[in-house]
Amino acid sequence: MPRRRFRRKVRYKFKDTYYKPRGVPLNQLKEIEITAEELEVLRLKFIEKLHQVQAAEKLGISQSQYQRDYYNVLTKITEALINGWAIKIKSKNDSSET
Repeated sequence: MPRRRFRRKVRYKFKDTYYKPRGVPLNQLKEIEITAEELEVLRLKFIEKLHQVQAAEKLGISQSQYQRDYYNVLTKITEALINGWAIKIKSKNDSSET
């Protein structure tokens, strides 16, 4: 049974919900989903320029969990960019979230 995922402290309100290749209708694209928490991992790393320990503290998680989240979101985004897929940003308020 998988371990329960702890809530991250997301302090930023992201405005956009989709990024997709130009000129291709969304309904014709495969979609990959990233969470607001995963996007916050990237924001803290690349915009706030925080080190892993500092970013993990802001998110309320361990440094090792931050590293796993960071690797996972970079993998997802890289896969979407290489394959020409749409990226959906799942908000904390999406009804499909458990």
